[in-house]
Amino acid sequence: MKKRYKIALSIAGSDPSGGAGLQADLKTFSACGCYGATAVVAVVDENTQGVTGVFPVSPSFVRGQIKSVLDDLGADAVKIGMLHSAEMVRTVKDTLAEYDVRNIVLDPVMVATSGDPLLEADAIDTLKNVLVPFARVITPNIPEAEILLGEKILSQDALPDCARRLSQGGKVSVLLKAGHLSDAELVDVFYNAETDNVMLLPSRRLDTPNTHGTGCTLSSAVAAFLARGFALDDAVRNAKEYIGKAIEAGAGYEIGHGHGPVHHFFNFWE
Repeated sequence: MKKRYKIALSIAGSDPSGGAGLQADLKTFSACGCYGATAVVAVVDENTQGVTGVFPVSPSFVRGQIKSVLDDLGADAVKIGMLHSAEMVRTVKDTLAEYDVRNIVLDPVMVATSGDPLLEADAIDTLKNVLVPFARVITPNIPEAEILLGEKILSQDALPDCARRLSQGGKVSVLLKAGHLSDAELVDVFYNAETDNVMLLPSRRLDTPNTHGTGCTLSSAVAAFLARGFALDDAVRNAKEYIGKAIEAGAGYEIGHGHGPVHHFFNFWE
């Protein structure tokens, strides 16, 4: 019998500087033990300093890419990143619904690390109402959670309740990231909608500008561990440990003149 890789598919935009988007997803899949495949939804002109432009791929062509991968390779997990428009959101959801893919991790990307918008304003409601309840896990940061909830999040203490409310009545599990708060200790909150439990994931705040693509990397790590068969809590816990070590290992490097990347392959080389 031939062996088979665990396969993770990323549906997202590209990043020519290699720290975020599809490029970060592929690096993360590889580092976390999966074979990575991609469907390109947009070609993004960006680097560590910001986003200059976004060139969307047509939804019909994205649909074709997804079908080509799933018809031939299949996928043990799917990570969804930047989708840019309402039509793209609906296309991705409708295409995935044709297949029995259960481990769908949605990173509801709306704004780049640099502050540049990555999602059209009219697509937010479609993302919230169409794709969020279709996913198994979503991984919003504080600004994204505020947009989805329609309110400000002012303290660490509010995160467990916010995570529960983001689950839309237990339809989707929520990994709510605390990095945009100012506390010395970061405590991400994971609400497991499948068990109705909250898990706290503390970590030390690192003083580094190299945070480009951290959201992409974390969500891809969750997808990779789910693809490998880890239980949901364990997949999230392992992904959190991975991103923490990747940020710490990347802090000593200087790549570009803005927000540099994390070190995806800290386990393999320095």
